[in-house]
Amino acid sequence: VQLQASGGGLVQAGGSLRLSCTVSGTGSIFSISGEGWYRQAPGKQRELVASIINGDDTIYADSVKDRFTISRDNAKNTVYLQMNSLKPEDMAVYFCAAAIDSQCRVVRGWGQGTLVTVSS
Repeated sequence: VQLQASGGGLVQAGGSLRLSCTVSGTGSIFSISGEGWYRQAPGKQRELVASIINGDDTIYADSVKDRFTISRDNAKNTVYLQMNSLKPEDMAVYFCAAAIDSQCRVVRGWGQGTLVTVSS
């Protein structure tokens, strides 16, 4: 499975960004059940911030709940992460992932990272 992420950039605190991730090759031997967005800040572990399973079941980390929205356009095979009310602590490299489990933890493909910078 191949994933292509885009949409990162520089934004002021309180602003918004939308990340996109186009997914292809899901007809491989692995059955992809969903996609997610992880992020990794300098010196920190990669963390899962949002996932969408079977196209409509969404899960969010507490730190982004009510600010971030994950969605999927099946016609375009693209997963989006709409990020609103961004905070400096949201600054990180964001990675999209395709997984075979319902928690988006068993990852079978990663997109390249896209940097989100939030200025205070």
